[in-house]
Amino acid sequence: MPTLDFRSDTVTKPTPTMRRAMAEAEVGDDVYGEDPTVNRLEALAAEMLGFETGLYMPSGTMTNQVALMVHLRRGQEVIAPQGAHIYEYEPGSLAVLAGGTIRLVEAPYGAPDPSAVRAAIHHSIHQAPTGLIELENTHNSAGGTVVGLEAQAAIQAVAREANLPIHLDGARLFNAATALGVEPRAVAQGFDTVSICLSKGLGAPVGSVLLMPKALRAEAHRYRKMLGGGMRQAGVLAAAGIVALTEGPQALARDHKMARALAEGLLRMRLEVDLQAVQTNMVYVGVPSPANFTQRLGELGVLANPLGNRVRFVTHRDLPDDAVSLALERIQQALQIA
Repeated sequence: MPTLDFRSDTVTKPTPTMRRAMAEAEVGDDVYGEDPTVNRLEALAAEMLGFETGLYMPSGTMTNQVALMVHLRRGQEVIAPQGAHIYEYEPGSLAVLAGGTIRLVEAPYGAPDPSAVRAAIHHSIHQAPTGLIELENTHNSAGGTVVGLEAQAAIQAVAREANLPIHLDGARLFNAATALGVEPRAVAQGFDTVSICLSKGLGAPVGSVLLMPKALRAEAHRYRKMLGGGMRQAGVLAAAGIVALTEGPQALARDHKMARALAEGLLRMRLEVDLQAVQTNMVYVGVPSPANFTQRLGELGVLANPLGNRVRFVTHRDLPDDAVSLALERIQQALQIA
C-alpha cells in the first residue's frame, strides 16, 4: 500500500532534471558573490518578477525575516493579515531579530479590508509606530487562498498614502499567479520586497529568494550573513532552483485540480470543508479530533497535518494521479474506525 503524503508541498523530491543540474552546476563562493549559478538564479527570479535584484537564502523564514530587518527600526510594528505566516509559523523571529511587534487585522480569505489596514496605522508616541505593511499570497492559514490583484493594489495604495514600505510573503506566489491566470510578475507588482519559496510547489529541495531594489541588497546581504545564511558553494542547490523556476509552474494547475477534487470528495462525506477557500493546492477539513484522525489516517497510509481544530491536506507534483481517489477511500475507512 503506497503512502500518500499530503502534509505539505515541501515533501517533493528533486526531479531527474534537477539532480543532473545539481551534479553539473558551476560553483564559486557565494558569500563573496562568486557563485555563477547562484547569480543566474537570482537574476532569473528578479527578471521573472520585475525586480532589480534578488538574494538567495536557505528558507522562506529567512527571506521574510531579512525583509523585516531591512524595513523596520527597533520598536516598530508590522501590520499583517490575521493568520500571517510571519506571526504563526516564524516563532517570535520578528521580535528577536528585527526588534519589532505585529498588529494583525481581520483578513477574510486572506484579504484585509484596506480601511482596516488604514485604521491600524499608528504614529502616536503612546503606541508602537507602524513601520511596514505585509501581505501573504497565497495565504496559508486561510486555506491557500488567493489575494486578488485589485485587493493587493488597494492595500499598496494605503501604504503609499502613509509613506510605508510593503512586503509580500509570496512563498506560494506562483500558485496565486496560476489561480489568477496571470504572469507571476503581476502578483509581485507594487511591493517593495517579495519573498518566494522554491522548495514548495515549485519542487526545489532547498531555498528561497528575496526580491528587492538594488539599494537594499547590501544591507539584506549583511543580514543574511548575520543569520548564518551564507552557504558558500550554493550553486549546487541554486541549480535545482533554476529548474524549479523554469519548469515548476507548469505543474501547479494539476495540484489545484487535485485539491478541488479532494475537497469535493470530503464534502460528499459530510465533512466540514469551506469550498470557497479551496482556491489552490490546500484543503482544510474540520474533524472532532484532528490529532487522532491524522494518526488513524497515517496507519492507513495517508499523511496529513493537524493544525489547530482542522486537518490540512496539500497537493503536489509527487502525488500520483490516483492519489485523491485512494486518499478518499482511506479517509472513509478512518472515519469508520472512529
